[in-house]
Amino acid sequence: MPKQMREIDCAGLASLPDSVLTSTEPLVLRGLARAWPIVAAARASQAAASSYLRRFYAGARVIAMLGLPEIEGRFFYNEDLSGFNFSSLQVKLDAILGELEDHRDDARPPAIYVGSTAVDNYLPGFRAENDLDLGGRDPLVSIWIGNRTRIAAHYDLPDNIACVAAGRRRFTLFPPAQLSNLYIGPLDFTPAGQAISLVDLHRPDLDKFPRFAEALAQAQVAELDAGDAIFIPSMWWHHVEALESFNILVNYWWRQSPGFMETPINALMHTLMTVRDLPPAQREAWRELFRHYVFDSDGSEAAHIMPSARRLLAPLDEEMARKLRVQLLNRMNR
Repeated sequence: MPKQMREIDCAGLASLPDSVLTSTEPLVLRGLARAWPIVAAARASQAAASSYLRRFYAGARVIAMLGLPEIEGRFFYNEDLSGFNFSSLQVKLDAILGELEDHRDDARPPAIYVGSTAVDNYLPGFRAENDLDLGGRDPLVSIWIGNRTRIAAHYDLPDNIACVAAGRRRFTLFPPAQLSNLYIGPLDFTPAGQAISLVDLHRPDLDKFPRFAEALAQAQVAELDAGDAIFIPSMWWHHVEALESFNILVNYWWRQSPGFMETPINALMHTLMTVRDLPPAQREAWRELFRHYVFDSDGSEAAHIMPSARRLLAPLDEEMARKLRVQLLNRMNR
């Protein structure tokens, strides 16, 4: 069974130390957002929380994911992975809040979910009253709203602090090394942009996915109430389950690398296209090149070249990244 995640009492903290913000292990940050007005409104009632959000809503349409009661809140693929078990549409946020209120007491409600919606664009002014001090970092801040939903295990490149503003959530996290035990679906056809585990955490089929038992043995789990938060390090796989009929999450994403760096998933896709299907001997030769220039890089691989001539083998800067991007685009468009 998953073990309980390490917890830190953060009630009353004005800011978080770098030891938390650069952690390579997940952390529960109890009470971090307890003083937020949205948390107080949600503790009062769903109607109060919805009313509080409507104060800031600027009227732009959001993307909502809607599923029939039969999916039991699990946004996923259809049976043959040719499509999905939900539909997406653009709709006003206040209409979604109304739907959530209408179905609050349903025994089997439809699945309603608004994910990864930029707070500053859709709820201007919200962060003036509900925000975190991340020590000069400039995060992307998003809000997630829905009823009892289940989001399959997936990873994110940025580090992440997720704050429960309403309801309760259960997070189950898997270390990056458990990749091969999570049975990941297609990389280029996904429910919401990120590749996901195909295992149903509620009903894991260990005959079909036997190695998932090892992933569970290495997992960490935490349940968060309104006002609690969780730190999810970069590349940790996380399954997220909303446990109430009305839930709000606010999360902060930031990278520990310069903004000019491309996302590594692009390199993975390109490598699948150019390296994976080479003859074995050639693939091994490329493995050595990647090891030498990327995974074991410590600067010594260019020590024999004078600094002024190292070009791409020098530490990457914004100008070199721009030149390299142009070169790659030109090569791929030939």
